[in-house]
Amino acid sequence: MTTPTEPPVPPGRSSTVRPGRKLGPIAATVGSAHRAWLDPMRETYLASGLTLSDLSARVRFAKSKISELLRGVGLYPRWEIVHLLAAELGMPNWPLYRLWCQAAFEAHKSSEWIDSCTERTSTLAATDTAPPLDHRAFRELVETDYLLYAQAFLDDDQRDAAVSDTFDILWLSWNEALASHDTRRYAWDVLRATVMSRTPHRDGRPELGIAAFDTAALQALTDPADRMNQVAESLELFTAMSRLPSSQLDVMVLRRLCGFLPDTVAVRRRRRTSRCRLLPVPAPLGTGGAGRRRFLAPADRRRPASTPTPGCR
Repeated sequence: MTTPTEPPVPPGRSSTVRPGRKLGPIAATVGSAHRAWLDPMRETYLASGLTLSDLSARVRFAKSKISELLRGVGLYPRWEIVHLLAAELGMPNWPLYRLWCQAAFEAHKSSEWIDSCTERTSTLAATDTAPPLDHRAFRELVETDYLLYAQAFLDDDQRDAAVSDTFDILWLSWNEALASHDTRRYAWDVLRATVMSRTPHRDGRPELGIAAFDTAALQALTDPADRMNQVAESLELFTAMSRLPSSQLDVMVLRRLCGFLPDTVAVRRRRRTSRCRLLPVPAPLGTGGAGRRRFLAPADRRRPASTPTPGCR
């Protein structure tokens, strides 16, 4: 079993044509936590119209060092240079700093090293500790749904961290999210990439096997034989689900594991296609028939059918 390091990449955009050598790709060795802040920084740089020479003159770091930082090459960068580049690119400090700290721990840096990196930088401005008002409103609207989706793949701690990182990444690229054709789809793509970067994979597919041991149908059974049969049935279903293309997998997770009503998941045609691809379709999970996991909200608290699930169109 392996955990992939796909980056939580916001949807791409065309870069501004600039003189000089084209910025190279991110190194394959860069971990998912590092890419969580490096991708938005690269995207902001590419859209800024600035060149490496421009940045070098402004922050007084060698152009080669800035290029290495933006490609994730060499040693993990100290906060001082990240902070200076963010200021020139107009990026908010607070979410960037949180993501930078997480990636520093992923790179096996100590708390002492992190503290030493921030000693010579100015205190994070108070204005950077609060995201834009529309970002906060969007978070209040979708956060509960995002947590439900993330818990289908991750344990509680990883779930909370993935959703928190998602909103930090969105904060860093909020202007791009608002300018995109579909802000909810943009945000959902960030959430999915962030969750999948933390999800164990087997043979290139996300593992849902742990969900088989955490369904309401299983919790309702007391006979050991019945419980084993329920686990086997759930494993068969979730293994089949993991083979689906990403969009169809999301639909099935939202329906089978998060308990959203059919009209709420506004992708009925995809849902029907997903069920066909799962042939033979297993019987409903237990008497409840929906395979609801323990974190599923009661029916009277589900999102009204008239409100679309974030990211699903």
